[in-house]
Amino acid sequence: MNIHLWHMMNKKSALIIGSGIAGLATAVRLKNQGFDVQVFEINKTPGGKLTEISENGYRFDCGPSLFTMPQMIEELFTVSKKQRSDYFEYERKEIICNYFYEDNTRFTAFADKEKFAKKAAMTFDVDAIDIINYFEKSKKKYDLTTSLFLEKSLHKLSTYLSIDTLKAIAGISTLEINTSLHKVNTKRFKDPKLIQLFDRFATYNGSSPYRTPGIMSMIPHLEQHYGTFFPKGGMYSIARSLYRLALDLGVRFHFGEKVEQIIVKNNNVEGVLVNDKEIKADVVISNMDIVSTYSKLLPNQKPPGKILKQQRSSSALIFYWGIRRVCSELDLHNIFFSNDYKKEFEFIFDKKQVTDDPTIYINISSKNECQDAPQGCENWFVMINVPGNEGQDWDNIIAKSRENITKKISRILGVDIKNLIEFEEILDPRTIESKTQSYQGSLYGSSSNNKYAAFLRHPNFSRNIRNLYFCGGSVHPGGGIPLCLLSGKIVSELIQNDNRL
Repeated sequence: MNIHLWHMMNKKSALIIGSGIAGLATAVRLKNQGFDVQVFEINKTPGGKLTEISENGYRFDCGPSLFTMPQMIEELFTVSKKQRSDYFEYERKEIICNYFYEDNTRFTAFADKEKFAKKAAMTFDVDAIDIINYFEKSKKKYDLTTSLFLEKSLHKLSTYLSIDTLKAIAGISTLEINTSLHKVNTKRFKDPKLIQLFDRFATYNGSSPYRTPGIMSMIPHLEQHYGTFFPKGGMYSIARSLYRLALDLGVRFHFGEKVEQIIVKNNNVEGVLVNDKEIKADVVISNMDIVSTYSKLLPNQKPPGKILKQQRSSSALIFYWGIRRVCSELDLHNIFFSNDYKKEFEFIFDKKQVTDDPTIYINISSKNECQDAPQGCENWFVMINVPGNEGQDWDNIIAKSRENITKKISRILGVDIKNLIEFEEILDPRTIESKTQSYQGSLYGSSSNNKYAAFLRHPNFSRNIRNLYFCGGSVHPGGGIPLCLLSGKIVSELIQNDNRL
């Protein structure tokens, strides 16, 4: 028999539910492994939470707004033997973020750690060397844990039978997993404003700095060592470029197609049900939120109750504002801090409400991509962290939050922001939940508000159903674009190494 024909007849098939970043990355990797890959997406466009709005001359990225670790995307083009520059371009930012405090303190966080430390010493009650030492400790934590906690499945024995595991165990005291991020930062620094600045990194996975373990102090290393970047065309260009790459490799996409059920027989996945039609496959990968996957697609399977009942991460309330003004004090990333940070997180995770003085994040892509707003205007992505949707009066919360946000920004910048808004779109936990199937509108699945959180995340594979896998922000290793890309890598390696295939 002709060898090419033999390979065609014996090619394995993979069905991916959802075209979020993790789903796209998994599709690219499996196609490169020789799988016939199809992706089913309920929405009309790829990207999952990473989408865009274009109205009245303004363009907004709707989802994740911070781009770090571009090497994770580079790797997808490398394994595909394609030139990344033919699909995707980006530039490194010299300024990571501008910070604003109620007492009129302002701080520009430079990407260069020496400049950052020097500026911090001028702004806060701290010595530059203390900042450098903090970054060095952050790097050490990252180096000790990345190959174990981020790049491998935490739910396979083989992960722990390695030199990297022994190194991590030997440096367990360095990881500070038995204390909170806030306590780590309080131990390192004495200036409350500087502590608050480093506490904010807990929000990168939707958690509270007063509960998430001290190991999360490794996150600043991702910004200070690898840098932050701006993709040409905005954040949505990441999804667009990976979609193009997948198409060029031969991945087939079905948009506006709702997967109704994952078909399981004799504890083995057999495919999916779409429009009452069974579509067979050797493996199925869900890029859908893990809670929704079980409740909607696996109704006849017993869900892992303890895992799925974990506390959800925070959600978001986002205002997309077209602003009739250029604000020179602002950059791509900007943060206006709450005056009572602890109260803010108590409201989110304990009271399931929103404080009157939330920390405000403003992303303005028109600072780098001038065509994202009309001349003399800016596109503001204005976000606050909020609890997940548990039946709160969101219309009232939105109205109050809008008033509090505009007053706070106006007070700190000395500009009447409310009168400058000429376009507005709103995204809240209800719409995040309905548009992305994310349970309660959670941005990152379960929170990381305890030291065992990484181990309690749902694994990237099913323990009970053969050839069923999971990727995306609600499973290991967590949310955010780099981690979603890593989850796609973990899944593809699990499938490749699975002796059952």
